[in-house]
Amino acid sequence: MRIEDVTPETLRPVRRSWLVQSWHDLAFLHWAVPPETVAPFLPRGTVPDTLDGVTYVGLIGFRMVGLGPLRGPAIPYLGSFLETNVRLYSVDDRGRRAVVFLSLDAERLLPVLTAQASLRLPYKWSRMSLEKSDGVLRYASSRRWPGPRGARTAFSVRPGAPLDEPSPAEHFVTARWGLHTRAWGRTVHLPNEHPRWPLFRADLLELDDGLIRAAGLPAMPGPPASVLYSPGVPVVFGGPGVAAR
Repeated sequence: MRIEDVTPETLRPVRRSWLVQSWHDLAFLHWAVPPETVAPFLPRGTVPDTLDGVTYVGLIGFRMVGLGPLRGPAIPYLGSFLETNVRLYSVDDRGRRAVVFLSLDAERLLPVLTAQASLRLPYKWSRMSLEKSDGVLRYASSRRWPGPRGARTAFSVRPGAPLDEPSPAEHFVTARWGLHTRAWGRTVHLPNEHPRWPLFRADLLELDDGLIRAAGLPAMPGPPASVLYSPGVPVVFGGPGVAAR
């Protein structure tokens, strides 16, 4: 099996839009871990995607803006909300690289219920905030439902210099053109497409996280190996296709 290259723009353009949205004010925190640490958490038919013998656990906070069906328009009020997710990196038996979400905390209940019912994505309803002051972004989340109730995170970053040419690891954790999830008795691949990321290095000023451990993973080995910021991109998702039974 040939695994597709890591590319800054997708080589698999979305031909028919299923969902549109934009991601704004993203903070990417990533830890390098052995692939065997995350393998039990991946859906059937996928394995950990690796770079130089390691894979990554990501904690990503951002603003979802303008979520809407097909090519839009956006759903008023319910289509914009804060989100923080815990994610892993996968590859399926067709060689497609993707992400696997262990949890997606969001502040709007109806999108949480819809994503749970339609794609079995592990969305959680949470109280959330994002404050921007003096060049610092502060993300916070406290889970309401489902459990573990009260699972929380708080972290702050200060964006720095732009990345004209991200490193291989920085490309690896950001240039992802799909997600894998287990739904309807099979593993599903949902493709996405967006412009090349505008990325900035960032300093991590504060981190008090319980979401990674609430997802069942062990404590991370020290501070993140990578901290990045992006002002965001518009995103198109295509419809789900079967990755594995």
